[in-house]
Amino acid sequence: MIDLMFNDKVVLVTGASSGIGRATAQAFAKKKANVVVHYNNNQQGAENTFRSIIPGKHELIQANLVDPEQVRRMINRIIAEYGRIDIVVNNAGIFEEHPIDKVSYVDWQKSWEQTLSTNLVGPANVCYCAAQYMIQQKSGRIVNISSRGAFRGEPKQPAYGASKAGLNAMSQSLAIALAPHNIFIGVVAPGFVSTERILEKLETYHGKNILNQSPLGRIAKPEEVANAVLFLAASGTEFTTGTILDVNGASYLRS
Repeated sequence: MIDLMFNDKVVLVTGASSGIGRATAQAFAKKKANVVVHYNNNQQGAENTFRSIIPGKHELIQANLVDPEQVRRMINRIIAEYGRIDIVVNNAGIFEEHPIDKVSYVDWQKSWEQTLSTNLVGPANVCYCAAQYMIQQKSGRIVNISSRGAFRGEPKQPAYGASKAGLNAMSQSLAIALAPHNIFIGVVAPGFVSTERILEKLETYHGKNILNQSPLGRIAKPEEVANAVLFLAASGTEFTTGTILDVNGASYLRS
């Protein structure tokens, strides 16, 4: 039986200042988890998230996930505060255009370095640091937020697509490595989601095309992605470890 309650579980949600991260933090809090709301630059957004969640033993924490030492300190601070870490949701990431036929070589290198550092190496370091404690606990869940772009391709932001494909591969590798320690890994791969950035795109001439990509005629709500995260993190779904769960409204179907 699947148990979607997370009574007193300690849950870290990275990039929780808005969008999917905020919806995920809110969803876990509603299910009685203790939520660590992470942010890097958007402190105001993170504080808004923090104020929006159901009262509990929650924490607000800042860290630049590109810096390995800040990642280590963040996880150690959570352990010092709560004594354990049960669930990690790697949601933080960046998305910037760098079409190969438009940008300079310098800008091309900069986009690749920043995107891979933020979207792949950062989450890898979060996984490593959290896993050291989860191994001691003999339990844990990690859910990584990927993207439809890992499969469909991202012609205007290829580093983003590559970073998410790498995140998928890393997640499945860790699912094998950590299963003997009772640690389970899941991936959620959304398509377009109604975050602030995407809602702005809907107001342009591309908007109708974006909506029509799904036979549902709309894009996902952040809460729908959060529901998928909670499912993969729930007790009773252990045998899904290594799964990449598409949340794209059948806008892209992969074999």
